Amino acid sequence: MKPDSRPLILVTNDDGIQAKGILHLARCMAPLGRVVVVAPDRAQSGMGHAVTINDVLRIEERPFPVKEVEQAWQTSGTPVDCVKLAIYEILGQKPDLLVSGINHGSNASINVIYSGTMSAAVEGAVEGIPSVGFSLLDHSPDADFSATTPFVTKIAQQVLSKGLPTGTCLNVNFPKLTDQEIQGIKICRQSTGHWDDAFDKRTSPSGSTYYWMTGNFNNPDQGEDTDEWALRKNFISIVPTQFDLTAHHAISTLNQWDLK
Repeated sequence: MKPDSRPLILVTNDDGIQAKGILHLARCMAPLGRVVVVAPDRAQSGMGHAVTINDVLRIEERPFPVKEVEQAWQTSGTPVDCVKLAIYEILGQKPDLLVSGINHGSNASINVIYSGTMSAAVEGAVEGIPSVGFSLLDHSPDADFSATTPFVTKIAQQVLSKGLPTGTCLNVNFPKLTDQEIQGIKICRQSTGHWDDAFDKRTSPSGSTYYWMTGNFNNPDQGEDTDEWALRKNFISIVPTQFDLTAHHAISTLNQWDLK
């Protein structure tokens, strides 16, 4: 029997292995190569680039509803843990492509730094793997991902054939629209929006105080080249994203300080 020469594709997410978004993403990847799913055993949204260092990590192979998937594993860890475990324990190699999502909710603008979905893609970039994070602007557990199919496939095909610059992954966000309503794809920069945080203070039946984080998204960035602008105009946004957090523009300023 000839060895399978098709690309090896790792699929992960932060909403948990049972989420509808990862099922759809795995189906989209099936025609493109050999698909292996490694994802958290429960929702891990908002975990950012967290890794597990104060607890054990568990992995368990499990059935997966998409029959074309070669293997599916759930882990007790974060999305970044999933990527590390996939490479070094489950696959024993780096995949040809890593895709994360499809996230239930936006990862545009400042959301990218909190996102477990995007942190998995960033970890892929750290490992030198062409990686893409996909998100749909719909938080519903029963969100309709059907309109994303041709675009997810096209983007993944392009990444497989052309690669990505070293240290770069893609942050792809879909507006909540039908395929007829989507106007196309825009390559964008990340908008400079932010969250105005607030907390809902409550009292438990036992009399102790607890809090729920709330807040409102504030985007003063009116540029017409941003992800938020593209999404408002019914486009899919693609932001090339890197893990180098150096503020390069500030180096010359700091070099003028008297630090001797």
